[in-house]
Amino acid sequence: LVTAGKVREIGLSEAGAATIRRAHAVHPLGVLQTEWSLWSRDIEAEIAPLCRELGITVVAYAPLGRGFLSGTIRSVDQLGTDDFRRIAQPRFAAENLPRNLTVVDRLVRLADERGVSAAQLALAWLHHRDLDVVPIPGTRRRSHLDENAAAAFLDLDAEDLAAIEASVAPGHIAGARWNEQSMQFIEL
Repeated sequence: LVTAGKVREIGLSEAGAATIRRAHAVHPLGVLQTEWSLWSRDIEAEIAPLCRELGITVVAYAPLGRGFLSGTIRSVDQLGTDDFRRIAQPRFAAENLPRNLTVVDRLVRLADERGVSAAQLALAWLHHRDLDVVPIPGTRRRSHLDENAAAAFLDLDAEDLAAIEASVAPGHIAGARWNEQSMQFIEL
């Protein structure tokens, strides 16, 4: 299909390093879509460096932790009874939410000190990971779209990035990103 001009580039979603290498050997990949945010960082050890090495753009979905990193979700009661975050996202579970709220509160304080929103700071952090990382935050409101777009223009220095890293370190997050059933479909 690429040779026929019907497809410009080939990409994968939620693939592990071995699959990426195998696929790239058959035909160069253009993109990997995967979850990446301050609270979902498991791709940083092997997958993100591999994508850089092979010239593969990372399209980071859920860069705001499914809205959690905005600082506006304070209780699972804010989510509808059929909201997938209640069903498939252990990080929103009652036993994990209090610990995760302390993490997001640190992010909110950092954002307040810089005069930006927590969502903007989380997106800007991801933008600063590499030039070939494209975050795709979901939004339902025009005001959030404008806020998210403005994050691309935030300039973070090494001190800012270190403060963000320290406040939302991977070990501080409670709960898996997906429940056990959903994780079966994700290759790490």
